[in-house]
Amino acid sequence: MKSLARLAVRRRWYVLSVWVIVIVAINVLAHSAGSAYANAFSLPGTNSTHAVELLAKIPTKAGDVDQIVLQARTGTLDAERATIDAMLAKVARLPDVASVVSPFCGSSTTCRGAPQINHARTIAYAVVNFSEQAFRLPLPAIRAVETVGSTIRSSTLNVQFGGNAFGQLDAPAGSPGEFVGLLVAALILLLAFGSFLAMLLPLGVALFAIGVASAATTLLSHVINIANFAPILGSLIGLGVGIDYALFIVTRSRQGLKRGLNVEDAIVAAINTSGRAVLFAGSTVVIALAGMLVLRLSFLNGVAISASVTVAITMLASLTLLPSLLGFQKTRVLSRRERRALAEHGPEPVVVAGPWQRWAHFVSRHPKVLSLGAIALIVLAAVPYFSLHLGSSDQGSNPPSSTTRQAYDLLAAGFGPGFNGPLEVVGAITKPADVATMTSLDSSLRTRPDVAAVAPLVVADHGTVGIITVVPKSSPQATQTNTLINRLRDVYIPRATAASHTAIYVGGLTAIFADFATVLGSKIPLFIGVIVLLGCLLLMVAFRSVLVPLVAAVMNLLAAGASFGLVVAVFQWGWGSALLGAGSGPIESFLPIIMIAILFGLSMDYQVFLVSRMHEEWLNTGDNEEAIIRGQANTGRVITAAALIMISVFLSFAFGGQRIIAEFGVGLGGAVLMDAFILRTVLVPSLMHFIGRANWWMPRWLDRVVPHVAVEATEDEFALDPSVS
Repeated sequence: MKSLARLAVRRRWYVLSVWVIVIVAINVLAHSAGSAYANAFSLPGTNSTHAVELLAKIPTKAGDVDQIVLQARTGTLDAERATIDAMLAKVARLPDVASVVSPFCGSSTTCRGAPQINHARTIAYAVVNFSEQAFRLPLPAIRAVETVGSTIRSSTLNVQFGGNAFGQLDAPAGSPGEFVGLLVAALILLLAFGSFLAMLLPLGVALFAIGVASAATTLLSHVINIANFAPILGSLIGLGVGIDYALFIVTRSRQGLKRGLNVEDAIVAAINTSGRAVLFAGSTVVIALAGMLVLRLSFLNGVAISASVTVAITMLASLTLLPSLLGFQKTRVLSRRERRALAEHGPEPVVVAGPWQRWAHFVSRHPKVLSLGAIALIVLAAVPYFSLHLGSSDQGSNPPSSTTRQAYDLLAAGFGPGFNGPLEVVGAITKPADVATMTSLDSSLRTRPDVAAVAPLVVADHGTVGIITVVPKSSPQATQTNTLINRLRDVYIPRATAASHTAIYVGGLTAIFADFATVLGSKIPLFIGVIVLLGCLLLMVAFRSVLVPLVAAVMNLLAAGASFGLVVAVFQWGWGSALLGAGSGPIESFLPIIMIAILFGLSMDYQVFLVSRMHEEWLNTGDNEEAIIRGQANTGRVITAAALIMISVFLSFAFGGQRIIAEFGVGLGGAVLMDAFILRTVLVPSLMHFIGRANWWMPRWLDRVVPHVAVEATEDEFALDPSVS
C-alpha cells in the first residue's frame, strides 16, 4: 500500500491523466453503443413459468399485453367510436405490434367476446398485443403507440396507457433529488474540514468514479441482463461509499499533517492505514453484493455484477486518484486556521480532547445501561418488519400524474379492482377430455366467492392450448389475490383435473410476481447465512478475534431488521409515502435480498473503520479500555460525518418518483442512521467494554489456521509521533 501511495503522489500527473483518458474513452464507447437494460427474469420450474411456456406457443400471446384506456369525459364512448377505430387501425400497423383488440365489434381491428367496455359505456380499453415481452421491446416502438394514441385525446375523450411496456416509459432516467443530496453532502464536508478544497476531494473522486462506473454498466448491459433500475441504484451506492471512502482517507491524511508529517508521508500513512481499511471494507461490500450470484437468479445476477463493478471502481479511485489529488493540494487540505495553529503550536496529540473523547469516556462508564437502551430502540424500529408482505407494487402505486397510474385507476373504476391483475389459467390440450375439463373448470370458477369475473374458455387456433381469464375481486397487490392464486393451484384445479390429469397452470403478471416473491423469500435464509459467514471470516482474518466478528454479525442483522421495519412502515403501511410520491403496497420481492447485500457491506464498512482503529490502539497500548476509548474518540466525528453524508445521498434518491428506488433510499438511509448513531456509536463500544480483553481473544489453533492479513499498518506514522505511548 505504501508503494502504491508513493507512486500515486510522485507520479500524480500520470495517474490523473490515466483516469481522465479512461473516463472519456469509456463514456464515448457507452454513448456509441447505447444501453440495453431489461427487467428480465426467469423462474425455472415454477407454475407461472409453465403457463408462460404454453402461452409462448400462441403468437399473439407471446408478447406483452398492454391497454389503451379510453374514457368519455361527457356522454358515452359510442359518440367517439369512429375516432377511436381510426386510431386503433393506425396502432395495429405500427412495428412491434402483433395485434390490437378493439372494445367495439365490427371495427377494422379484431374483437373478442369478453366485454372491454363498462356497463355505462363511459370507460373502455383496447388491448395492444406486442410482438415481444416488454423488456425486449425498444422504447421508440412503445412510444410510437403512445404517440398515435394520444392524438385523439381531447376535451371530450381521455386517453391513457397501462401495462408493463408503457410502464417503462414512465420510469425516470435519474433522481431529481440527487443534486440536493450532493449539496447537503458538500455542506457537511465543509463543516467537517473547514476547507473548501478538502471538501471538493471526496465529492470529486466519488463523481469521477460514478462517471466511469455508469458507462461501464451501460456497456455491461449488452453482455448480461441488467435491470432498468440498476444504473440509479449503482449511482446511489457509488456516491454513498465513494464519498465515505474518500472522507476517511482525507481525514487520516489531515490528521497526519496536523501531527507533524510532511505531505507525502501524511498521504502514504493515510493510504497505509485508512486506505487498507477502505480496501478491506470495499472488498466486503463487493463480496456481499456478489453473494447474490449464489441464488442463481438471472434478475439478480445483473444487479449484483453492476453494483459490484461500481463499488470496485469507486474503491480503486479512492486508492489511486485520491492520493494523487491530495499530492496536488499539499497542505491546503487543512484550513487556514489549522495551518496557522500547526505553525504556532506544533503537532497535536493522538487523541484530541473534545466532545467525542468525552462521549467515549461516558460510554466506557455506562456500558450495560447504554447497551440495553440501544437494543430497545433497534427492536422497536424493527417491529413493523413482522408484518412484511412481499410482492410487486403495481401501477396503482405509481405517481398520480403518470399515465399508467391514471389508466390503472380508470380500469379499476370501470371494471373493478381485480381487473388490473387478471390471472391466466392455461391448460395443455392433448385430447378431447382436456377441453371438457377446462370447460368444467371455467363454469365452476364463476361461482367462487373470490372471483369477480371469468371469461369463456378460449382454445388456440392450433388446438393445443386452452386459456381461461380469471378476474379476482381484489386488487393485484392484495393478499387476497395471492390467496386466490394458491386456491386455484391447490384446490380448484386439482379437483377439476382429478380424472383427466390435464396439465393446467396459473399465469399472468400477478401470478408471476407471486411466484417471484415465493422463490426469493425461500432463498433469503441461505443468502443471509452465506454473507454472514463470509463477513465473519473476513473480520476474523482482519482482527484476529472470535467475538468481534460475531458481534458485527449480530449488529448487521439488527440494522437490517430495523431498516426493513422502516420500509414496511413507510411503503406498506403508508406512513408518509405520499410525501415521496409513492403509494402504499407490498414491498418489492427482490428488495430484501439486494438491501441485505448492500446493508451488510455498508455496516461492515463502519465496523471496519471503527474496530480497525480500536485494534490499532490495542496493538500500541495493550489496554482494552484505552484502545476502545481512543478508537471511538478518533473515529466518532468522521463516522458520523460520513453517515450524515450517506443518509443525505440515500434519502435524496427517495424523491425521484420511482417507488423501487425510493424504497432503497429510505431503507438504506434509515439503516445508516441507526447503524452510525446507535450501533457503532453506542452499542458496539458498550459491548466491547463489557466483554473486556476477550474482544481480542482467538484460540491458538485457530490463530495458526487463519491467514495473517493486517488491516492497519501504523508503524511509520507512529514512529514519527513521539506522543504515542
